[in-house]
Amino acid sequence: QMHLVESGGGLVQAGGSLRLSCTVSGGFFRENPMGWYRQRPGGQRDFVAWISSGGGERTNYANSVKGRFTISRDNAKNTVYLQMNGLKSDDTAVDYCWSTGWWGLGTQVTVSS
Repeated sequence: QMHLVESGGGLVQAGGSLRLSCTVSGGFFRENPMGWYRQRPGGQRDFVAWISSGGGERTNYANSVKGRFTISRDNAKNTVYLQMNGLKSDDTAVDYCWSTGWWGLGTQVTVSS
């Protein structure tokens, strides 16, 4: 059983940056791929970014965030990050950390225009 805890959300102006963190316990972090999803107000939970297990050599992004967001992992800290730059009002959402069927409770990201 894995336990995922997100942090780093908040209120930011359009054009600003935030870095989300997700710390994992209870599993073999290095052996699991990790991802971020988000749920906009009134919407469904959508894919944002994914990083492969191990060294995280492979990543994948939703088209809407390519070039603005970067996913990375630190296996020594059991933590995955999502660096979000050039934030837009459309990025306002609850962001969720994911790993092989496990979810965190989410962190709110609000971008003011």
